[in-house]
Amino acid sequence: MGVQGLYNLLEHHQNIYVEVEFRQSRLVIDGSGILHLLYFDSGLDQNHGGEYAAYEALIEKFVKALRDCQITPYVVLDGGLDYTDKKLETVTERNTDRVNKAHKAAVEGSHQGILPQLANIVFTQTLARLKVQVARCYGEADQEIAALASEWRCPVLSVDSDFFIFDLPGPVGLLPISHFQWEAVQGTGSQRYIPCKGYTTSSFCNFFQIQPQILPAFAVLAGNDYVKLQRSESPIKWAQFAGPDAYWKTRHLEGLLRWLRSFSEPRGAFGAALGLMGGLSEDKKKELLQDLHLGVEEYKLPPSSLKEFFIHGVVPPFPAVEEVAGRVPDWVRLPLTQARLTSDILDALVMRRITLNYPVEHGNMPSCHLMSRPLRQLRYGLLLGEGEEVTERDRDGLQVIFNPVKAVVPGNGQQLTLNSLDQADPSLRLQVLLEALGMTKASLSVLPPQLRLPVAATCYWRSAQPRADGKLLKALLLGLSNGDTLSQRAALQLPNHQGGQNLDVGVVHAINQWQSCLKVSIQLNQLLGNPLPEPPIARLFEGTLTHQLVHRMRSGENMESFLNEPSSARLYHTMETVVHQGAPAELEQ
Repeated sequence: MGVQGLYNLLEHHQNIYVEVEFRQSRLVIDGSGILHLLYFDSGLDQNHGGEYAAYEALIEKFVKALRDCQITPYVVLDGGLDYTDKKLETVTERNTDRVNKAHKAAVEGSHQGILPQLANIVFTQTLARLKVQVARCYGEADQEIAALASEWRCPVLSVDSDFFIFDLPGPVGLLPISHFQWEAVQGTGSQRYIPCKGYTTSSFCNFFQIQPQILPAFAVLAGNDYVKLQRSESPIKWAQFAGPDAYWKTRHLEGLLRWLRSFSEPRGAFGAALGLMGGLSEDKKKELLQDLHLGVEEYKLPPSSLKEFFIHGVVPPFPAVEEVAGRVPDWVRLPLTQARLTSDILDALVMRRITLNYPVEHGNMPSCHLMSRPLRQLRYGLLLGEGEEVTERDRDGLQVIFNPVKAVVPGNGQQLTLNSLDQADPSLRLQVLLEALGMTKASLSVLPPQLRLPVAATCYWRSAQPRADGKLLKALLLGLSNGDTLSQRAALQLPNHQGGQNLDVGVVHAINQWQSCLKVSIQLNQLLGNPLPEPPIARLFEGTLTHQLVHRMRSGENMESFLNEPSSARLYHTMETVVHQGAPAELEQ
């Protein structure tokens, strides 16, 4: 996430910001940043499986605030892993950190910044329903976001400190999310606005008395996701150059900025910095110098590849480099850019490596994703062909591990090929999906369309070992039967948030397994062109509600009385019949 400590530096020197009454403008939004910030800053549940209905309502409120102020949002999401692997070390460290935080949250009941598994899908589903323009990049989104905002001369909304470095030429280049008061819209009628603070690189450079062209050199010498100069054998103590009034938390950054005042271009600064390190071999100097120059390139803005997509629907070309050429069929580009396919499609096709997420879970429990692996194997098979291999980054205990997983294409899937998958007969695509989930078209036909995929995924999940508590199955089906998790919470008089509450690690693990199965089922369904309707997650499942239902059933309450509508009761019993009929016989004994 950019230059470590830079955000704190700006917070200490807030006079660099300008006060802005933001209205009547385009706004390019860092989708990954706002996705996380909306969830975490609202205190929504992270530990019990998510509060998706409340999250959906929050997204709706955010979009309404923008539209009330005649602000047109363009949300840009990250794509697949970087095929050059220049951030591999950083990514691996972050995954290890997330595994440990997920375990700590499970043990303590504390919030550790762990996004529930289906939050990303809820985010894109909600934006699609609200008709917000969204684009998913092929790789990391930062350069694309900055390039688009630069050409449109409109601000970027982000929490990523890299945007303090990009040269965004509009009147206000960056609106930091932390100062974007979208819940406090001011004014009336056409003069409504969102009060916020704006940032420009020119204001920053004037304040610290450095040349604008030296700003990217500051980022890489300070250390960002691509360059880790301070981890070398002879790190530079930049704090030694700080003035006596420097803020103690960011003395190293203020010292570096003070030292950079005498340089007018990066090359001279880099040479002098390597001279400060001393004792380096010529080969090591050459290696570090190359890394520094490559790091600076990350802040140069290419022509926007998304402007034509947002205005005319023209899909960006895939990078024409030898390493990735030909690996992604043309038909994949449109649904991917429209965020109708998830980014790990690219990870499988280009990198043959997938990073699984790490929900809140006790380290003593096995990974919740083991249960859904056969579904992922089929997905890999459709993408890469039978027998190919994908490496999954998962966890074993508290260790991040890399598991080689074989791609499999059983049964009717053998009739499908990736290059023409979008043209395949819909009935064949449906059959492949149902075979994977162990269901038949007839068994699902008794259900409303939006429940067919969740019920099929639930039936698949029933084969999990150890077998899930039957009360949890009832709780899941009760949630699905009403189709309105917010009203269900109100009926049960649930508290808004359940942070700090002790977790039942068995229930948490089983819910994580279920969410993993549903998520992969949705992804497989998307790849196959949605032969089953995609279920509206926020209306059908909420982790806190499911936990409370299980708890009350264990206390002896008959929660079927919770189904106060006859139609909901009939639907519940229909789903129960479908799931029990579809489950393997040995589980029903």
